Amino acid sequence: MATKSGACIFHEPRKRRTLRVDKLVFMNSNLISSRAGLSTRQALIVTTASMGFVVSQLDVTIVNVALASIGRDLHASVAGLQWTVDAYALAFAALMLSAGVLGDRFGARRLFVAGLMLFGLASAACGFATDAAQLVAARALQGIGAAAMLPNSLVLLNQACGHDDGLRARAVGLWTAAGAVSIAAGPIVGGLLIAAFGWRSIFWVNVPLCVAGIVATYVWIADKKPEQQARGIDLPGQVLATVALTAFVGAMIELRPLGPTHPLVIGGIAVALLAAIGFVLVERRASAPMLPPALFRDRTFNSATVFGICVNLTYYGMVFVLSLYLQRVLGHTPLEAGLAFLPLTGGFLLSNLASGVVVARFGSRLPMIVGALIDAAGFAALLFVNASTPVIALLLPFLLIPTGMGLAVPAMTTAVLGTVTPDRAGTASAVLNTARQAAGAIGVAAFGALASHSAVAESAQIVIGVKASAGVSVALLLFAAVLAWRAVESKRAKGDKAPEAVSVKCGTGIRH
Repeated sequence: MATKSGACIFHEPRKRRTLRVDKLVFMNSNLISSRAGLSTRQALIVTTASMGFVVSQLDVTIVNVALASIGRDLHASVAGLQWTVDAYALAFAALMLSAGVLGDRFGARRLFVAGLMLFGLASAACGFATDAAQLVAARALQGIGAAAMLPNSLVLLNQACGHDDGLRARAVGLWTAAGAVSIAAGPIVGGLLIAAFGWRSIFWVNVPLCVAGIVATYVWIADKKPEQQARGIDLPGQVLATVALTAFVGAMIELRPLGPTHPLVIGGIAVALLAAIGFVLVERRASAPMLPPALFRDRTFNSATVFGICVNLTYYGMVFVLSLYLQRVLGHTPLEAGLAFLPLTGGFLLSNLASGVVVARFGSRLPMIVGALIDAAGFAALLFVNASTPVIALLLPFLLIPTGMGLAVPAMTTAVLGTVTPDRAGTASAVLNTARQAAGAIGVAAFGALASHSAVAESAQIVIGVKASAGVSVALLLFAAVLAWRAVESKRAKGDKAPEAVSVKCGTGIRH
């Protein structure tokens, strides 16, 4: 009701007026800053955080093209070469949860710098390794360093953007683009380095990158104290999680050479199952669980995590099988095979950059759905390959797969970060990336099993494995698209839940 004097009247009790106006001002300032884009300092922080992501993701793929050279030089068995790859992946996946908690407790910058230091030292140790055991141990140390860097780099981005959804979407898009390009470029860079300097150079190249990242972190990123008192370290949960993941992935690795009925395979699966059950029981009763059950009460968080599992399992599993296909079926050298993956770089880069803009405008759900469908279309195209398929015919799937994945992953990451309070961002991102890294390791083992260990000729079995893996990938990505559609909130729905702007009646006009 208006007064005779025409004074402004707020249509709610006076006690709530200040709070609602403050929220409106905060929302408007976020909108303005989002439209303005990243500042110079924010861009420098994104670049610094991305350096840690680049070196950690580069090592996921760069080692694959060096395995033959490593085996000859260090006289490593096939099992030794497998653990050269998996020691890194397992340490990376198993320890990210605790690294996220440590970041919440001691500060993201400290953990990020510690991860860079350890990764650089471990990379140097890999380069100087004189036998397979030393190399495997150094690779595990690399994985520990990567685990410390990855979740805390996301926290640094979140802090730099002031928890602004629009700016965070752009920053995550750039961060993911850097990591995605490094993954796709790994085989190419590895092939070139090996041809010029030998296999040890693929590890030494990390050292100057880590040093540059440490210097940039101290120069451009402020050391912020945690906003709240963080939880303690859940040692029993960490041990059980590591045992469960290692036993399961180890069983999957040995599934091909030993067969599903071998005692080691059955025992590994049994140990993994028991450890997983023990982990769930411990986490439910722990006062400071490494995997807080409260995170999984949010439907968007659960859906985005499962979405990430589907995306990583299909991508890493298929890349492994396609590497076998390009070299052992089509007869290309490691460098030629790496060059064949070149379209992945462009696809990831363009779609990652576009994703930040799309997420800022439409929210996370739409790019997740569209990205999963594009990704599925790329895998569907691989259903038609055979032993004589020319490389040029792989161009379409090699463009569709990274385009869809690059569009969806930043949106998925943004959705996860948007479900938690700032002081739990490190833990939430660690949960997401742990699930993704574990899924990638499982995908390599599972899809590799489909492409080998058969009575038919090797080349024929690899082709069968490519088609079977493509079919599984299409099914998983369609499931991921449906999951995003049903469980991830759209931007409009999310906005409907936000406080409405205060209506102010001034004279004869109404302003919002």
